[in-house]
Amino acid sequence: MKRRVWLWGAALATYAFLYLPLAVVVLFSFNDSELNASWVGYTTRWYRVLANDTDMLQAAANSLFIALAASTAATVLGTMAGIAMQRWRPPLLAFLVLTPVAMPEILLGVSLLLFFRQVLDLTLGLFSILAAHVTFSTGFVAIIVRARLAGMDDSLFEAARDLGATPWQSFVRITLPLILPGIIAGFLMSFTLSIDDFVITFFVAGVGVTTLPLQIYSMIKVAVTPEVNAVSTLLMALTLSLIVLAARFAPETLRARS
Repeated sequence: MKRRVWLWGAALATYAFLYLPLAVVVLFSFNDSELNASWVGYTTRWYRVLANDTDMLQAAANSLFIALAASTAATVLGTMAGIAMQRWRPPLLAFLVLTPVAMPEILLGVSLLLFFRQVLDLTLGLFSILAAHVTFSTGFVAIIVRARLAGMDDSLFEAARDLGATPWQSFVRITLPLILPGIIAGFLMSFTLSIDDFVITFFVAGVGVTTLPLQIYSMIKVAVTPEVNAVSTLLMALTLSLIVLAARFAPETLRARS
């Protein structure tokens, strides 16, 4: 009995440490105070201020465009890589696809910066951010799709071939419908990772190009205003919603990943 109480206490303390700061951010986004140092009263004006902030809206538009484009490209590439890793197992493919997932973000950001500038002589901007996000998102999609395929019976695909289906027909009619939940979960996961990425984006973003995390960082260097809390609350709500959707489409995949 004492051991169970101790375990429950430790679990509650851990979750409080993780989620109480998020609750404070949400609460103070409704704080009627410019200084945001203590609770003064309830207001929603910071969300109206946020709606009229052109710099923040432009940063949000950049983040949405990059996240949608990067997650779409990463989903296509990651799906093909996941199928190849599960069925044909090329010796170097798993290493190439999964290395960006395991690599520390700061190391990946510096490597991509050097590659874009010194090797490609590429002007940093939206394209460099997009390419970087595709690079680290593809591996996550491949992991989810591969895990989805690993739980399937190979006799289904063999039966389709025995009945005269071509490889393309077998993919379209058998493989694709079965792995579609994993593909959707991979898309949602890569979208979530892309839209709130800061470290890698910080290295590969050019002058005059900013995303929502970079804009928030530039604002909190002066002070954490209620407007920052408001945009953080909206970003948190979007991210949590996408994670819930990903868990809905492929719960066994996300449990295996965690």
